[in-house]
Amino acid sequence: MMEKPVTSIDTIAKTCIAGRLRLLNRVVTGIYDDALRPFGLKISQGNILILTGKLGVASPVQVCDYLQLDISTLSRNVELMRKNGWLEDVPGEDARSHPFRLTAAGKKLIEKAIPAWEQAQAEARKLLGEEFVSLLNTAAKRVSEANRR
Repeated sequence: MMEKPVTSIDTIAKTCIAGRLRLLNRVVTGIYDDALRPFGLKISQGNILILTGKLGVASPVQVCDYLQLDISTLSRNVELMRKNGWLEDVPGEDARSHPFRLTAAGKKLIEKAIPAWEQAQAEARKLLGEEFVSLLNTAAKRVSEANRR
């Protein structure tokens, strides 16, 4: 039987980095979102809360730069988290900057959600394998450094 020639479509379907990353992102995000759902939280919001807690007072520009988000995505999430009482506005020198910080309720939510996050982290680590997680950390560091230039 004659073997079918490999086409560009076949090559792309088998090797596209973006496609593979999007698949991994959907699967891994699902693991974390499932674990955090009982807290009314998604991992995308959790990342914003954690970064805000780390910064103390966060500006939208800082958060967008660090998490590689567009401003409309951040604004929607921050508004929802303000309504939930997890974030609050901080008066800024420039009224256009709209800085924000964690509230006591936001800090409490993070503390309550940590065991669920740890469970999701362990599940994702088991699924992907330690070698892949190590390579992922290296790739994320490389991308982060390239974006700072």
